[in-house]
Parts: sequence; structure tokens; C-alpha cells
Amino acid sequence: MNAAAIAFGLGVLALWQIVCAAFHVPRILLPPPSAIALAFVRDLPMLGADFVQTTLRSVLPGFALGSAAGFLVALAVDASGFLRRGVLPIAGLAGALPIVGIAPIMVMWFGFDWPSKAAVAAVMTFFPMLINTVAGLEAAGAMERDLMRSYSANPLQTLVKLRLPAALPFVFNALKLNSTLALIGAIVAEFFGTPIVGMGFRISTEAARLDLDVVWAEILLAAITGSTLFFALAQLERAVTFWHPAFQSSSEK
Repeated sequence: MNAAAIAFGLGVLALWQIVCAAFHVPRILLPPPSAIALAFVRDLPMLGADFVQTTLRSVLPGFALGSAAGFLVALAVDASGFLRRGVLPIAGLAGALPIVGIAPIMVMWFGFDWPSKAAVAAVMTFFPMLINTVAGLEAAGAMERDLMRSYSANPLQTLVKLRLPAALPFVFNALKLNSTLALIGAIVAEFFGTPIVGMGFRISTEAARLDLDVVWAEILLAAITGSTLFFALAQLERAVTFWHPAFQSSSEK
């Protein structure tokens, strides 16, 4: 995060605080940042338990399962024209399914605890990984493919040494997208039934009690969690795909 982004963020928070104080905005409508920060610090143990339930028990397993399954199915689709014609249209349709339609079904199938939330996260992350990986495997140019054929490389060698490295930027793009989709899916799924812990549970119950300071503290926790996951994946992408022209051009500026 650069200095300009930090300065802009601090400016938005300062303006938010000033507007709430100057116009006496009811805290039930929009609490000031100071009240949200106070609630965040005051309820840190509760927020920690919600983080463990939602992120560690639901988001991360669902993210890993859905992304891995999407990647493996993409390899199978790439190897089979029949699967490509059959799976990809269905993937495009299924990827548009609303979370509020999937979540209650998963709760009925897997119960009220974390497995149903992880299942929602897995469904949310499966299709972006599938579609991005299939597109990435087609990213290698005709000249590079001809070069591999001139070296008598078999399809597996071409896949491992050319096509998979060329697909890595697409795969990481799906992973970064999935990091936020898994978090959103798990939180929304908790609205439909969960043990008395979790970000989604806390947001729904505290909103019903009109304790908006805690609701915004949970939103802040979710934002920090999602941003951290996205940043970690972006750094891993930079380390793994350092050879990509996008990173080489940015390092030269």
C-alpha cells in the first residue's frame, strides 16, 4: 500500500468523523469511526472468536477445496473436447447462481456448523478457478507451441513446461478473486444458521439489536481479513511469476 492510498484513506476517515459530529448523524444510521474503533478494541475477544469460526474454519477450507477442485477439473476439461463442450456452458450458468439460493441448501445438507459455510465458499470459488484456468491454458502462443513440437515434446511436457507457467497469472487472478468470494460466501451463509459465533451471525444479531457499532466493527474485521488474504496472494504471485512482463515493467518504473 503506497503513501497516496494511506493518505486518501485517512482523509476519508477524517471527513466521515467530521460529518457525523457536525450534522449529529444518529449512530443507528452511521456511527463515527471513533465509535467503531472503540467497539473493535472493546470487543476484541469476541471478534477473535468470530474470526476463528468464519475465517479459519469456513473460509480457508472452502477456499482451498473449491480452488483445487476448479483447477483439477480445468485440467480435465482442457484435455477433453467432450468435457469442454459439456462443462464450460454449465460452469457459466452455475457461476451466476445467487449466494442466498445456495446457502440455505448447504445448511440443510451439511448442518449449521462450519462445514456448510465451507461448502458455500467451495461452490463460490470453484467456477472462477475453472474458467480462469481454462483460459490461462490457452494463453501460450502458437510460436511457443511450435517450438515445443520441434523439440519433440509430448503433451504432458508441453503442459508442464509451457502451458501451466503461461496460465499462472490467470490462476493467481482466480485465487485473488476467490479470496474475497469465499469470505463473502461464508459470511452470507452464516445468516441462514450457525452456532452462536461467526462474523455473519454477529452482524445479523447485532443489527437486529440495533448495535451498529459492533456491526461496523465486524465489517472492519471482514475488510481487514479480505485485504490481508488478497495482499498475501498478490505477494505470492509476484514471487512465483516474477518473470511475467507485468512485474518486469512495474519494476523498471
